[in-house]
Amino acid sequence: MIAKLKGIEERYIKLEHLLSDPAVISDQKKYQEYLIEHGELNKIVPVFRVYERLLEEHKEAKELLKDGDSEIRAMAKEEVPVLESDIAKIKSELNILLVPKDPRDDKNVLLEIRAGTGGEEAGIFAGDLFRMYSRYVESKNWTIEIIEKNTSSSGGFKEIVSQVHGKGAFSSFKYESGTHRVQRVPETETQGRVHTSAVTVAVLPEAKDIDIDINPADLKIDVFRASGPGGQSVNTTDSAVRIVHVPTGVMATCQDEKSQHKNKVKAMGVLKARVLGAKVREEEEKRAAQRKGQVGTGDRSGRIRTYNFPQGRMTDHRISLTLYKLDSIMEGNIQEIIDELQIYNQAQALKEIA
Repeated sequence: MIAKLKGIEERYIKLEHLLSDPAVISDQKKYQEYLIEHGELNKIVPVFRVYERLLEEHKEAKELLKDGDSEIRAMAKEEVPVLESDIAKIKSELNILLVPKDPRDDKNVLLEIRAGTGGEEAGIFAGDLFRMYSRYVESKNWTIEIIEKNTSSSGGFKEIVSQVHGKGAFSSFKYESGTHRVQRVPETETQGRVHTSAVTVAVLPEAKDIDIDINPADLKIDVFRASGPGGQSVNTTDSAVRIVHVPTGVMATCQDEKSQHKNKVKAMGVLKARVLGAKVREEEEKRAAQRKGQVGTGDRSGRIRTYNFPQGRMTDHRISLTLYKLDSIMEGNIQEIIDELQIYNQAQALKEIA
């Protein structure tokens, strides 16, 4: 561990020199990359320096146990266990800090919710999940913005795409990707039978130009008139925008704004996030064998959670977490679930380091 931390400290010192280099400062993309890396290492290096100082003080105190002066030996005898306790605490903190941080954690989030099996009830639950996430976003003082929506006749959503703006949004939302199953009596059920429906959730980090470079020549852009429920025209101008990234076939549409320009900007943001997400998933699949013990963060096909309304129960199947507070959870109080998922994933990462 010491050798690894020494290497991190050397990199930290080098970054300090690079950030004052005029050639780097003039290259804003490179400067931003170095600045972000320096900020991350700045969380580790000061703690490591404290750790090194404590190790040196512990070494000196152990030497003083052999001193000819009995008072000095007594002082050292009291000091050694205190230093050992402090060293253990700092070492534990360093172990956590050494867990590789997901560089996407601080990013805004593209949140896609789609009704799956279950017909109209699935659409209603898609709306319930969107409301749950919206309440959670409000509790964090973040903002949520609808990009695209396709409502169902029952008042829910066949699909709703939104963007969550807030520092650390991806670190909280990334474990929500997957299939969310609901068990309850639908409003349309006349005999009181419990039905099972499903909704899929996809969470993608917002893509910046620093993350992905898309060639404008690879884009196919179409404009059309925005439509509402049932397909009726709600706009007399071609303000809706559809963008296709031809090499990958990834598509994004936005018709939420009356301005074609604003819709194009939003659709482009969605497209970049989806293209980056596809690229990241491909890379993660290559590392799947090394990460099989960790909580899944991107597979929409896997059932991750069940919301059982008759029992007031929520179960997260990945970590066998069951909470009997479903009403509170549906009001957006999901931080406890997120915390448990983050703790589990951190513990798995620490095992790999060990």
